[in-house]
Amino acid sequence: MKIFSLLLFMTLGVLTGSKHYYKNETTITSLEIERINTRVTEIRNMISIDPKYNTKIAFFVDMRIPSGKNRFFVYDLVNNKILDQGLVAHGSGSETGVKGSLKFSNTPNSNCTALGRYAIGKCYKGGFGKAYRLSGLDETNNNALSRAIVLHYYSAVPYDEQDYYISNSHGCPMVNEQFFKRIEKYIDTSKSNIILDIYY
Repeated sequence: MKIFSLLLFMTLGVLTGSKHYYKNETTITSLEIERINTRVTEIRNMISIDPKYNTKIAFFVDMRIPSGKNRFFVYDLVNNKILDQGLVAHGSGSETGVKGSLKFSNTPNSNCTALGRYAIGKCYKGGFGKAYRLSGLDETNNNALSRAIVLHYYSAVPYDEQDYYISNSHGCPMVNEQFFKRIEKYIDTSKSNIILDIYY
């Protein structure tokens, strides 16, 4: 039922020209929908136990999707739909030399993306401008703070989807500035921490 609802929403969005949420009429495959549905269920279970996290909005990053395609999703947990999506870079250390295959690490100085759930914390002004601190909530990403893994934007990340891979980060989820400005509104108006879930 969840898969059908998501497909129906996306189809209606395309047919009605709902470009407020989507930059392009991108197609999410059934496997990608299945993966996000699994993660949504896990996040709902987590926040039902711990009320300190936002129960309405969560962010999901599917690292199986190539970096040139939209793989950062803003998800409405109440109405069970994707509100927005954009490109996001992965860490240069995650490259394996094999197209479509990534590796992940929580090790300091690895420049790898670390999988797992993050709590999006307070913003600060860093070398790339405004950024949000990320606290890793799993064993796979619990070094996020000490590794200075943050959510930030960078000019080299394109706005539109590409047929090729985009630039890499030092392990941070790095997005386009225009997309960042949209997602920061969710973060800055939230009274509780929003969960960012990076999975593969």
